[in-house]
Amino acid sequence: MSLRHAILGLLSIRPMSGYELKKVIDASVGHFWSADQSQIYRTLNALVEDGMASRTTVAQDDRPNLHLHDITLSGEAALEAWLESPLDPEVTREPFLARVFFADRLPIPGIVALLEARWNDVSRTLASLEAVEAPVQNHSTTQMLRTATLENGIAHARTELEWIESVLRRLNAYTS
Repeated sequence: MSLRHAILGLLSIRPMSGYELKKVIDASVGHFWSADQSQIYRTLNALVEDGMASRTTVAQDDRPNLHLHDITLSGEAALEAWLESPLDPEVTREPFLARVFFADRLPIPGIVALLEARWNDVSRTLASLEAVEAPVQNHSTTQMLRTATLENGIAHARTELEWIESVLRRLNAYTS
């Protein structure tokens, strides 16, 4: 997936400004796809240049002009082609797991600190995901699929917490 496709998907829901896209990404797909504000604006500009999105400027008296972006027919076709295309094999890079793999170079308290820091990070992520209000189930495929992605994020976080706790227990058994 590219940020380009994520933005096209969000614009297919409704027109948005770059600022609004950042808020929507953080509140919806942020647990599996993130972007900073500058990446969003660069991608929006490229989508407009490529004819996949349009930009409308709305004059505002009390604030700078608002630039709303909307998906075009060409953008919808590109989004649908991407959705129907085969997935490329994922290349996994997990910096935390690389650290765990080589953590035998640390003293036991350092290994424990590494694992506990990750546990704290994942706990915060889980809390933020659990705080997201799942869409009201109105028996639509859209709502069901959006809820499913949230459930996936929650399940991954819970599984990682369980794994960390297991590693900490086994580490404790080695030192006892």
